[in-house]
Amino acid sequence: MDLLNVSNRKRFIVMALVILAFILSGQANAASPRLKDLADINLGGAEIQVMGYGLVIGLDGTGDSKSSVFTTQALENMLRKMGITVPEGKVKTKNTAAVMVSAKVNPWHTPGTPLDVSVSSLGDAKSLAGGTLLSTALGTLNNQFVATAQGPVSVGGYSVDAGGGNEVSSNHVLVGRIPSGATIERALAFPVSPDSSITVQLRNPDFTTAERVAQAIAGLGDGVTAVPLDGARVRVEASQLQTAEERIGFLASLEVLRVQPDAAARVIINERTGTIVAGQFVTISPIAIAHGSLSIRIGNESFVSQPEPLSKGETTTVRDRSVQVTESPGRFVPLDEPANVGELASMLNSLGVSARDLIAIFQALKEAGALRAELRII
Repeated sequence: MDLLNVSNRKRFIVMALVILAFILSGQANAASPRLKDLADINLGGAEIQVMGYGLVIGLDGTGDSKSSVFTTQALENMLRKMGITVPEGKVKTKNTAAVMVSAKVNPWHTPGTPLDVSVSSLGDAKSLAGGTLLSTALGTLNNQFVATAQGPVSVGGYSVDAGGGNEVSSNHVLVGRIPSGATIERALAFPVSPDSSITVQLRNPDFTTAERVAQAIAGLGDGVTAVPLDGARVRVEASQLQTAEERIGFLASLEVLRVQPDAAARVIINERTGTIVAGQFVTISPIAIAHGSLSIRIGNESFVSQPEPLSKGETTTVRDRSVQVTESPGRFVPLDEPANVGELASMLNSLGVSARDLIAIFQALKEAGALRAELRII
């Protein structure tokens, strides 16, 4: 009886370990992103860019001036096609702006599929706010017609000119978007054939990630092979797929496949906005940092100087310039052991540095050889 209890206890422990391993693997897989979030599955076609020249009308005097000759010519040509003849040089363009319209088209898009389009000013217009894009043909660089775009332009900002040099603006008003503003007119799709090749294209090329993707795909079943061609592409072969339905089902299983990507140690700096982004693999060798700030303020103050009563002097404006220099003391903070991003952030926060100072410190760390990561400035 005791032997049976021991045997049952061992069997229970083994089953518990198996269930625990299954749960942990499920949690690990759930934490990993899907393959569709890391790569594009290419069956021979690729996303293409289409663009076209158009006119935005209905602007409140913020359109192109007469110096934008192409706007005047386009407006005259459009009116002429509609049977309206306007004397040369009599067309007003202040409510019209010439724009370039662009969009991305996937080979799987069929006629009637809506697309988001971007609208960018081509002339000297002041704002596209409140304008409407007239029907614009979109095509490829080899003049292949693909889609038609039209609709109200959304710029997400405003610009108000109050005159006298006073102007209030928010965001950029010379570039806008039209959600679902274009419609596919000519299909670029191609049928799914059993003998077409499958290539997984990584959006961020990495040899380690490509190898992990290949191993995960090869584990889908017998007859499935995956070979990494380079750091960006993985070629997939599935011999058991005979029909288009089976192939589409296999592609669906590829999209939801969980793969943990690898990432290089990288620090991204945007000097225009003072933004710094550091990856999890960034480390710092033992260092000591001392940082102090120096601020100089130069101000001009004007006041009126009047002559004494009954004197022959003249009233004049006198400017008084003041200079203030403020220097904060620097603190020397050491970091003995190799640190990660969190420890470095804590140390820099203790110094009370600003975003601009952080950029200078990271650049100094790179020059000193203490930053074990790639430094990119965008």
